[in-house]
Amino acid sequence: MRYKLLQEGDIQVCVIRHPRTFLSKILTSKFLRRWEPHHLTLADNSVASATPTGYMENSISYSAIEDVQLLSWENAPKYCLQLTIPGGTVLLQAANSYLRDQWFHSLQWKKKIYKYKKVLSNPSRWEVVLKEIRTLVDMALTSPLQDDSIHQAPLEIVSKLLSENNNLTTQDHESIIVAIAPLLENNHPPPDLCEFFCKHCRERPRSMVVIEVFTPVVQRILKHNMDFGKCPRLRLFTQEYILSLNELNAGMEVVKKFIHSMHGPTGQCPHPRVLPNLVAVCLAAIYSCYEEFINSRDNSPSLKEIRNGCQQQCDRKPNLPLRLLHTSPDLVSQEATLTESRLKPVIVTSNEIHVEVERNNTANQKMTAGVGNDSEPNLIDCLMVSPTCSTMSIELSAQADRVLGCYVEILKMLSDYDDWRPALASLLQPIPFPKEALAHEKFTKELKYVIQRFAEDPRQEVHSCLLSVRAGKDGWFQLYSPGGVACDDDGELFASMVHILMGSCYKTKKFLLSLAENKLGPCMLLALRGNQTMVEILCLMLEYNIIDNNDTQLQIISTLESTDVGKRMYEQLCERQRELKELQRKGGPTRLTLPSKSTDADLARLLSSGSFGNLENLSLAFTNVTSACAEHLIKLPSLKQLNLWSTQFGDAGLRLLSEHLTMLQVLNLCETPVTDAGLLALSSMKSLCSLNMNSTKLSADTYEDLK
Repeated sequence: MRYKLLQEGDIQVCVIRHPRTFLSKILTSKFLRRWEPHHLTLADNSVASATPTGYMENSISYSAIEDVQLLSWENAPKYCLQLTIPGGTVLLQAANSYLRDQWFHSLQWKKKIYKYKKVLSNPSRWEVVLKEIRTLVDMALTSPLQDDSIHQAPLEIVSKLLSENNNLTTQDHESIIVAIAPLLENNHPPPDLCEFFCKHCRERPRSMVVIEVFTPVVQRILKHNMDFGKCPRLRLFTQEYILSLNELNAGMEVVKKFIHSMHGPTGQCPHPRVLPNLVAVCLAAIYSCYEEFINSRDNSPSLKEIRNGCQQQCDRKPNLPLRLLHTSPDLVSQEATLTESRLKPVIVTSNEIHVEVERNNTANQKMTAGVGNDSEPNLIDCLMVSPTCSTMSIELSAQADRVLGCYVEILKMLSDYDDWRPALASLLQPIPFPKEALAHEKFTKELKYVIQRFAEDPRQEVHSCLLSVRAGKDGWFQLYSPGGVACDDDGELFASMVHILMGSCYKTKKFLLSLAENKLGPCMLLALRGNQTMVEILCLMLEYNIIDNNDTQLQIISTLESTDVGKRMYEQLCERQRELKELQRKGGPTRLTLPSKSTDADLARLLSSGSFGNLENLSLAFTNVTSACAEHLIKLPSLKQLNLWSTQFGDAGLRLLSEHLTMLQVLNLCETPVTDAGLLALSSMKSLCSLNMNSTKLSADTYEDLK
């Protein structure tokens, strides 16, 4: 039978009816209360002056208790304990046998634990100390009491013993670790004991104790909900343990097997806390590698001063956005050409596309706005300094370099697990690394594998984390784009990121506009080299009228016509433009209803058959259309009422509608798979006056926002 360890105030009332006993009232965590003798009137109204009873007023320490016994003589009072102390005995009577046994085991435990504290506080011979530690561990393991302190108290005693005795041999260390190992299976080590374990991992990483004893301890730490902010030494111990695994002959193979053991053999890790805890350990270890450079910030100019200082040394204000070391001359020349061309307002007349450009200096204002801005630069601005001015040189020590290599490799391993990748992408989306790490070429080159894994994942919750957390902040997409601080290729990763983002739900004006403003040069260069994704990007910029400048449009057209794939897609664009003009030509019906079971292809075939410039009411209810039909719907200039009841129209289509159908007044989304992510985009449709969202995944918060 298991019992709870008694705490202060647990023994409240003890009724003693034997005429030759004493009465105990209160039991605290440190002492029993001594009684004050006085007369007690018994049931037969006789006075027993020789029997002191009542409430205790002076303390009896547990060390003063010589013995604790259960009363076993004939006709003894029921449920009583007998405490032997100097000068007499004390009888405690409980209400039942369970409560009596609980008191008995609790008093025995507290008496013995104080004994071991005294014995181990003044060690003489270590062989005797080791024997006492083993006895203490056995007592904790066999105790019928159930309480965290039953196992924690021996660990704290051993922890204090080790912290006060630094002259122990390595053999003594390992003997003590092996002795307390059974207690560590279900308990976290105390902070001082973690320090001792860390020291052992550093000094003897190849010891079998590390594998046999520390492995289950670290596994328990990672699997449980551990707040490393409150227990930093547990994190440090986990960090040192992993580094000791890396020091073995097999090196990272051993670490890989350990990570796999934490994940489990199935496709889904059964422990949700393992990944966040592993990432926390990795981030702390990587931060420690650059701690020397981070601490030197106080004695160095601020980031804004560095940038301003660079401008003063060059004695000019740069015409282009400042870049770090990896700037390509081709890209710089491309952006220079674009900058000059944006300042020339003209009217474009092409054979196929007619665009009227108004005089607009917005682009020029955006580029010059930051020159005199006193606000603190963002992450990319902090790292983008002119190549002609100054550079940041990062050289790590040999030990820091090994730590960095180990933990970046672990991040790579974590990104290989499909079930962990969404959470890992979310944890890394805010870029939780110091800027010194992002300026270190080795780090960004190694981390590129993780970003590539995100860019290859078709799940939106993964690759969407390549973008920034919020507007005004930079994300991995900016860092690994051409001209970014982490870009070390010719734009292959950038093209991969754009491809996956455009393939999901980012084929929007907003995303294309950001590319046109910040990455048009790299997009044109990659399109010139035959990259199909970039060719598609340039065609969409022309189709959605993203580019206002005449010269820039002509340059994009020349780029498209310079390759076979570009020429083919540009011809298709021109054909769509002609069809669009025919579609938007005034005429045709004002109301149109598609038959049930119609598909996206049926809608596209119908809209290509004539003019629908007058179409104001379109019903697609109970058809099989999806979000893909949005590309055709946005070409209807007069559309005011759209019925999508019981279709498969989703969030991606809603985003596209919200950007193009500004005249839409009535929208029926009843029984569609739309969610909050898509519905929130409708808040920009100012003309919308009737919206049906019955039987959708609309939440209460989004409903209030839309109202």
